[in-house]
Amino acid sequence: MKLNAVIVEDEAGSREILRNYLAKYCKDVILMGEAATIEQGLDLVEKVAPDLVFLDVEMPFGNAFDFLDQLPDRTFETVFVTAYNQYAMEALNNHAAYYLMKPINIDELIKAVSYVREIKEKEDALEDRILSSKLKKVDGKITLPQQDGFQVLNVADILFCKADDNYTEIYLDNKKLLVSKTLKYFEEALSDFTFARIHKSYLVNVNEVVKYKKGKGGSVVISNGKELLVSASKKKQLLSYFE
Repeated sequence: MKLNAVIVEDEAGSREILRNYLAKYCKDVILMGEAATIEQGLDLVEKVAPDLVFLDVEMPFGNAFDFLDQLPDRTFETVFVTAYNQYAMEALNNHAAYYLMKPINIDELIKAVSYVREIKEKEDALEDRILSSKLKKVDGKITLPQQDGFQVLNVADILFCKADDNYTEIYLDNKKLLVSKTLKYFEEALSDFTFARIHKSYLVNVNEVVKYKKGKGGSVVISNGKELLVSASKKKQLLSYFE
């Protein structure tokens, strides 16, 4: 699969290095253009509709997050290329498929391109399709602690779980339960079942996912019609559940 890409980077030398590395080591990447500022980058993305954007974090008159926030409905994947590692967690949680440190390591660049290619191939295969998990429902129960005791639920009845500070909202077909446990607790408790952490706020029953939509991280539609965001860093893991 060919990937149309652009580079948004204010340093000419860094653009040249990345351009040369892509030409030599990532021949399936077609470089569609380069931009030195956020404004130029926005114009370029609108013009060429890339699959992949290599994006520097710190640029004149803003940063990468300012750039991405102006593209809320983006369908491209983002690879951050920067000398500032303090942005890594925010990038991977919310915005970027991959994070490269300067000076660029060629092996890591190749991994980043391969990672994005796999995501795009799976997205193209799944787009506008009604999804069926390749996993079968697993019978089981989970105990929910409550102030006056506990409640037992069938795992298959849980559609998704949502973080609410130190509490978790558990969504069933016809009701919602609030439990005084963190989402991390339920991620571990449901690890033997078909549940995937798709976002810092969501744990979803994969068997209840009926549609995937492209976007900055994408989103999934649950069987009850609820649409949930998918973090960029969680997208590949989620897509691996589907054929």
